[in-house]
Amino acid sequence: MNLDDPDQPWLDKQEIAELRQAIAALRRQLESGFEQRTGAADSLGDDLRGAGRRLLDRATEDPIALLRELGRHLSLLPARASSADVDEFGLDAAAVERARPLLDFLLERWWRASISGLDLVPADERVMVVANRSGVLPWDGLMLSHVLARHFAERPRFLVADWLVHLPFVQSRLAALGGVRACAENARDLLKSGRCVIAFPEGQKGALKLFHDRYRLQRFARGGFVSIALRENAVIVPAAVVGAEETYPVLYESGFVSRLLGAPALVTPTFPLLGPLGAVPLPSRWHIRFGEPMRFDAVDPALADDPLWVNRMTEQVRGRVQRLIDAEVRRRKSVFS
Repeated sequence: MNLDDPDQPWLDKQEIAELRQAIAALRRQLESGFEQRTGAADSLGDDLRGAGRRLLDRATEDPIALLRELGRHLSLLPARASSADVDEFGLDAAAVERARPLLDFLLERWWRASISGLDLVPADERVMVVANRSGVLPWDGLMLSHVLARHFAERPRFLVADWLVHLPFVQSRLAALGGVRACAENARDLLKSGRCVIAFPEGQKGALKLFHDRYRLQRFARGGFVSIALRENAVIVPAAVVGAEETYPVLYESGFVSRLLGAPALVTPTFPLLGPLGAVPLPSRWHIRFGEPMRFDAVDPALADDPLWVNRMTEQVRGRVQRLIDAEVRRRKSVFS
């Protein structure tokens, strides 16, 4: 859409002038916000300012592109002024402290989580925890990170799906509490820096499981996490989260609405019937169990490029996670006890 195109029947000259003025005002506001929030000497600030300027440069030629991309770029802005203690992956120590009472309440009172096998997780090695995916919102990652934070010097980081990262204002909040976009580069960098990584290889397929398929692991992604663990000399710890898959019982997914939103559109007993209140997770009883670690010290690192070996190890990890899940499902008396 070109504002200088005379064949735009829905815009007259006055409307075009007003649109140009609005875009110019938006440019000034955004550039001022970038300067205040990121600081002139900050490399991330330079990237954000550059992205914002490139986006606004295109706005007069294609305002529709502005509307489509603005949300993605605004999601990079912090929801509030960040503390000085923010690391390279976005974790904000002050934000974690503010959220601690809520996270404690959810773990101990709302979901009444029982935790077993934490002593099996090595605290002095590079660790990748591999767990089942539980629900479309990353409560499972937040809770696993919160549990493991008591075991590690640095707060473990949990990997989150792309669609969540790209929602406006969500990325900064998740990053502040330890969420990191799920990709091989981030997982490698986290392990190299000595941080524990929490991965969910089922991906979106796991989050969208219908209620009658809960606790049946979907096929894991193509073994990328195994290759990363081998290359970075990391220990893989299988983990099961039972109870979390009942926080949002999925009745069905609306494919049409999903395509419109670019995000999963799930129908649960409380959503969309209760509107925003439907996003409140049900108080199911959680059982978190960690299994025996898998080490690759004696394995030739060259096998990280061998698809047969990688696939075989991937299935072994998947099998261990499934056995942990099955054991916890058998042990519990009901969903809420």
